[in-house]
Amino acid sequence: MKKHGEDYRKIEVPVQGELTILKNPVVSRTYTVEIEALEFTCLCPMTGQPDYAVILIHYCPKDSIFELKSLKLYLQTFRQMSLTHEEAVNAIFDKIEKAVQPLHLEVRGQFSIRGGIRTSVTARSGSDFSSSRREN
Repeated sequence: MKKHGEDYRKIEVPVQGELTILKNPVVSRTYTVEIEALEFTCLCPMTGQPDYAVILIHYCPKDSIFELKSLKLYLQTFRQMSLTHEEAVNAIFDKIEKAVQPLHLEVRGQFSIRGGIRTSVTARSGSDFSSSRREN
């Protein structure tokens, strides 16, 4: 049993923009990880003004998980990017899906009100969400 303060996995400081991938510590059980990133920022492609959002990530790990500090550093790379809300959420979704190949993944961006309009964008994958996926 790990003692408080004992660092049993020496994790190096992640490179900004890259997710640090770890082995799923409990592959014998299906479980969900829920993450809220409260300080997401990107730039509006029309005005150059900052857009603020809460990014919600729900995923069911398969063989691997990602380390949270690396997620924080990855999300900070958006601060100087000029993107629509849809592009931002789907870029985050694609990065996580490629990195950990989860059983289920949902990424939602809840963007702050601008001009009296609040925007929420959700990208989903996995069998739990298959009925809402768009057919091409």
